[in-house]
Amino acid sequence: MPTEPALTDESGASPREAPDPVEFRKAMAEFATGVTVVTALDGGEPVGFACQSFASVSLEPPLILFCADRRGRSWPRIRAAGRFAVNVLAEEQRDLCERFGSTRGEKFDGLEWKTSPWGTPTLPDVLLAVHAVVHDVHHAGDHDVVIGRVVGVERHDTRDGVWRHPMVFFRSRFGVGEPDAPIAPDPWGIGDRWGWG
Repeated sequence: MPTEPALTDESGASPREAPDPVEFRKAMAEFATGVTVVTALDGGEPVGFACQSFASVSLEPPLILFCADRRGRSWPRIRAAGRFAVNVLAEEQRDLCERFGSTRGEKFDGLEWKTSPWGTPTLPDVLLAVHAVVHDVHHAGDHDVVIGRVVGVERHDTRDGVWRHPMVFFRSRFGVGEPDAPIAPDPWGIGDRWGWG
């Protein structure tokens, strides 16, 4: 296994130690992200968790990725299912974000959802649902980086002809440019539960 190169500044001195988890979390809050909910059917039962670590990887073949905390309850079941949907939330869907970001309660209780043609749960009125199969999984610290091969997409970026906006998470708040917006409730304000599920 290759060793990591030594880090030194121009004078040859070693820089200060890597940031601790709190410092690192605060630093990463400067990067605005969208908000998604990753869902799957495990033994016919829907499971899911909120996730902000989501990106496209490749166009040919179409690949995406998300990151999941290995300590979470939902990710092992999604991995076992072998297929999943990434539901991209619209700005007015804070209730879905809070529902799937919580470690408490049954996340699908009382929620209207449908099974997509690809056998994955699609949440109501999301901007986009990306349906994929698990292509590869890479261990990365306390998370897994999951590569999915896309098998279908469903777009709902307008409603009644009106353009819809995505939910954005920035500096522990929902939205950008609203410095007085309330801090997101736990676990969102904590910021380290994304992908916990």
